[in-house]
Amino acid sequence: MEFQGFKGALSFLKEIRKNNNKEWFEAHRDEYEKTILNPSKAFVVEMGEHLLALEPSVEAEPKINKSLFKMYRDVRRMGENKEPLKSKIGVIFPQGGWSGCRLQKSSFYMHFSPDELFVAVGVRWFNKPMLDAYREYIKDDKRRASLDGILEKLNSLGYSTMGREYKKYPKGFSADMQSVELSLHKGMATYKVLEPELIESGEKLINTLYKIYEEMLPLQQMMYEVSQRAKGEGK
Repeated sequence: MEFQGFKGALSFLKEIRKNNNKEWFEAHRDEYEKTILNPSKAFVVEMGEHLLALEPSVEAEPKINKSLFKMYRDVRRMGENKEPLKSKIGVIFPQGGWSGCRLQKSSFYMHFSPDELFVAVGVRWFNKPMLDAYREYIKDDKRRASLDGILEKLNSLGYSTMGREYKKYPKGFSADMQSVELSLHKGMATYKVLEPELIESGEKLINTLYKIYEEMLPLQQMMYEVSQRAKGEGK
């Protein structure tokens, strides 16, 4: 199946926002499959082939709970938002296999909604094994300086870094250390926000994302190295 773009997907997602209930969705499942599910599968296959040229160990499997996400939200775990359906479509290409939590692997990621096209690499939030591995990794002065240099280059190219979350330096870090602010991050990812209409052109979307992912690759590779050092359940 050749990827032709997500034609009609933004309109469908706008309708979900107006009719966010299971009954409406099931009555319009054919439209969901036509505008979102089938194009998503085709996108994973084609984008995956491109990403393999950058990283041979990247994973691209066009299935729900692999590279694709469920449409139904787990309302028991999603705080105050009790809407059953998502109006944001995510796709993930993790590096290093499918075992464990895919969100704790350094990944090429994108999602789209009627509001934005969001493109990122890295790990957006760390669980404890990943947080411990990240902090241990950047205790080394050379590694910390290298990460700082990567982020500086990406920022100069117009990409943003996920913001710092912690207020106090963790154990083993002090204010006199160069680039010590890196120890305050709750995750490490870089991203760019684009106009959502870009998803409607298959060739343009693939080419645009490939260029972005190629430029972001140094951070992706470094976070993959960190993920290889993580230990414990939930890796």
